[in-house]
Amino acid sequence: MSSRKLEPFTIVSIVGVSLAVLACAVPFWMIIAGSFTSETQLATTGYSFFPDFDLTAYQMIFTGPAVLDAYIASLFITVVGTALSLAVTSGLSWVIARRLPGISRPLTIFAYLPMLFSGGLVPLYLLVTQYLQLQNSYFAVILPLLVMPFLVFVQVSSFRQLPESIFESAKIDGAGELRIFFTIALPLSKPILAVVGLFYAVHYWNDWFMALLFIDDVHKFPLPLVLQNLISNISFTAMLPQLAESATPVYQLRLALTTVAIGPILLAYPFAQRYFVKGITLGATKG
Repeated sequence: MSSRKLEPFTIVSIVGVSLAVLACAVPFWMIIAGSFTSETQLATTGYSFFPDFDLTAYQMIFTGPAVLDAYIASLFITVVGTALSLAVTSGLSWVIARRLPGISRPLTIFAYLPMLFSGGLVPLYLLVTQYLQLQNSYFAVILPLLVMPFLVFVQVSSFRQLPESIFESAKIDGAGELRIFFTIALPLSKPILAVVGLFYAVHYWNDWFMALLFIDDVHKFPLPLVLQNLISNISFTAMLPQLAESATPVYQLRLALTTVAIGPILLAYPFAQRYFVKGITLGATKG
């Protein structure tokens, strides 16, 4: 069989995707290589593709309980936050998608308004610390990020694309809304659930601002906040010669901690890969 000629669009697509892969892979490799490069080489020659495999930064990171505590905090926030957010978002989206009289429209407005308006930082701080009494609690980070309105409407669109005939048949057999939701709607919505869950997991894992606002105990700092504190201290270190000349590998430590922080959430993508494209497609069209 004679091989078909590649169409111009196919060639352009391959080239474009290859350039996009390089644009993502090269900076990622530079971070990893920099984390294994000695502080002296980083200061004199800058970043390079080929590190000298200096492990000073990693030895500092894994010496002592600080990073382990940060990992435990980040894992708790991510796992519990993702589970709660997925449960609340799915329930809210289902009620909106079903167009139930008297409740679906108010919930639609309730979910849509936060996309346009925000209550502000001061009311949020007072609510969490004064009324809910969640200071120095992981739920002070989880609850303000519990629902993302955009993901609610993505999931609503996905629910509305499910065959209505299945729900009608279940109603004829005596199933109620809760049973239809748990036994029919959710199993049929695995792709969009995986995508929404992945978005929430990435959001919780990368968030440091809520922890900065509501957590004062250094033993409860999540990993992104530890990294943020390290990055903010670099400029301060550079201003003081006596600290800048110390043996602490500041830049190498920052790159190593970035690599350590990226690892777990990066490993989550392969598990959701088979659902990702299908889930985005299902939730991207109007229901």
